[in-house]
Amino acid sequence: MNDNLVISSSPHIRTFQTVRGVMVDVLIALGPVVAVSILLFGYRALLTMTVAMLAAMLAEALWLHQWNIFGDGSAAVTGLLLAMTLPPDVAWWIPAIGSVTAIIIGKQVYGGIGNNIFNPALVGRAVLVVSWGTHLVGPIWPVPKPFHFFADISAVTTATPLAGEAEALGTTLSQLFIGNTGGCLGETSAMALLLGGLWLLYKGHIDWRIPGAFIGTVWLMGTLFGGAFYNNSVTTGLFHLLAGGVLLGAIFMATDMVTSPVTPWGKLIFGVGCGLITMLIRLFGSYPEGVTFAILTMNALTPLLDKFTIPRKFGEVKQVA
Repeated sequence: MNDNLVISSSPHIRTFQTVRGVMVDVLIALGPVVAVSILLFGYRALLTMTVAMLAAMLAEALWLHQWNIFGDGSAAVTGLLLAMTLPPDVAWWIPAIGSVTAIIIGKQVYGGIGNNIFNPALVGRAVLVVSWGTHLVGPIWPVPKPFHFFADISAVTTATPLAGEAEALGTTLSQLFIGNTGGCLGETSAMALLLGGLWLLYKGHIDWRIPGAFIGTVWLMGTLFGGAFYNNSVTTGLFHLLAGGVLLGAIFMATDMVTSPVTPWGKLIFGVGCGLITMLIRLFGSYPEGVTFAILTMNALTPLLDKFTIPRKFGEVKQVA
């Protein structure tokens, strides 16, 4: 009898998926990005990712008083996603503080997984940008050294392609697509990010509407309002799409099941809003990158989007006053 009767609060969704299973799939999807990061930046990239993941898992285990630090895998995903937004050779305490902030402030204070209103990894990233921005902006980004695992990548640094027109014109679209350019661990290879996105789509963990609307809006705004500085309008739009954290944010951050809308129209509006705010910050703001604050802003609007985009119920009888 106990196996046949399950009493719980609504909504009731029957599925064989578990939180742990979904998180493992996300880690698998991030595998190509991890591999490319290590290939380009060596042991420092691996160290940054390891510190971020361990700090996140330990922070959650201590908060929940559990011995199994991997748990449902969500803390490991948060730590790895945070690492993907950081330079490969950043000081070890940066990913450590960011991960602890992401878990405690971005997740656990709301009641844990399923209750947080903001993407935890981006909360950690936002705190780091505001508090220690000098470690995350400027000409501090190591030049990739492929196949040199133990190379000193901090010896030669540069600015990211988004730093200015000169830096952008010095980077080809093929470099941005493959990943042979300076930047955060998760923004240097569009190819690796797209491979991970295809895996998540295949597994049914993300809906095409959010990343599609996000990517489409960024390309359209870059094409129309980017000034055509990158050869022509179309390639300027492609530059804005491939440079920075647009693909990372669109595929892995904005699609977070907890902090994104559940209705079809809500997802489309959410994606468009993320792309719009990202490009407004890039084109007219003081930050060269706007993905973090764009997604966090739209996270705050998710309840409203769900409320006003609920599909119409047919056959419902309205109560007469």
